[in-house]
Amino acid sequence: MMSTQSASAAPSGMLREREVVRNTGKEAIASFLEAQTCYSVLRASGKVVVFDTRIPIQLAFYALVEHDMQAAPLWDPKRCQFVGILTVTDFIDVLRYYRQTGSDVVTLATRSIADILADEGILNTVLRKSVPRRFAVNSAGEYKESDQHSSFLAVDAEATLDRACHLLHDQSLDFLPVMLAPDMRVLATITYTCVLEHLVNNFREQRRLFDDTIYDLGIGTYGEEVVVAYPHQSLHEVLHTLHLHGLSAVPVVDENTQKIRGVYSRSDITFLTKASDAEDAVSNLNLTMDVLMSQQRTEVTTPDALHTCSIRQTLQSVFEYFAQVKFNRLIVVDDEERVVGVVRARDLVAYFL
Repeated sequence: MMSTQSASAAPSGMLREREVVRNTGKEAIASFLEAQTCYSVLRASGKVVVFDTRIPIQLAFYALVEHDMQAAPLWDPKRCQFVGILTVTDFIDVLRYYRQTGSDVVTLATRSIADILADEGILNTVLRKSVPRRFAVNSAGEYKESDQHSSFLAVDAEATLDRACHLLHDQSLDFLPVMLAPDMRVLATITYTCVLEHLVNNFREQRRLFDDTIYDLGIGTYGEEVVVAYPHQSLHEVLHTLHLHGLSAVPVVDENTQKIRGVYSRSDITFLTKASDAEDAVSNLNLTMDVLMSQQRTEVTTPDALHTCSIRQTLQSVFEYFAQVKFNRLIVVDDEERVVGVVRARDLVAYFL
């Protein structure tokens, strides 16, 4: 007969072994990030768009859309240096400002990027981003804000991926330019999704190292911390909520059942493509989530499309799924399709830092 002491020792030993395996997985990726340079995540071919700060912001936005890019570095010809980054969502935020203040949106067609970024009202009201709550306090206990409009943060192509990941995380950046230092050239702009793709490509076969569930590992946001939107809410309301919480997307849920209906991302420009001019675009900010989700393209799968998972998914299975669809986030749902959490590419990378 097995003694009580032996029986209790067995589960304890299994827990210790599991902790060792878990730490081994984290250490393996941490070492990998320190050994790899930023060159390793750059594509063999690609393009970089750089904007002169003197061009109209409206023209810059349409150039981003035409080139299917989310962000572009900003070059100040007077100072002969890069001064920040412009994103697709920045133009949307500027439209929000015009709506809030009742300003004449027709004037936007002639306002340069430099002019917009020098406008303290716009900069402090809609362009300076809040940081997601779980990342909002730094190591010194200070509240953080994210601002890539008044300074240019970049990383050298020879720097380690660990350095790049810490810059992304510690500075709460969505995009990080990779520079070729000798000639001040931007080679590419990397994101958490770029880094995660590199990790998955190199570690997806090492199943035993990542066999714990994402919930047990504390990866993601759960419970009352999860911010949601409802079908009746206007785009302007939802964009304001995303801005306040420093989020890039929000699950849209049924008000009665709390079941997932879709996901809305700040980078979704459907409401702009449907507009005939700037005034029409501002008017479209009054559209409801219900209407906007019905207009979303379903024939094209993007990283911002709705992808769900269970709270019981292992980190390994999430890696496998990412290898198939390259998501920016997963909406965690229960057996009844009710939203219980959100796991972003940022959360997955941050776990290893």
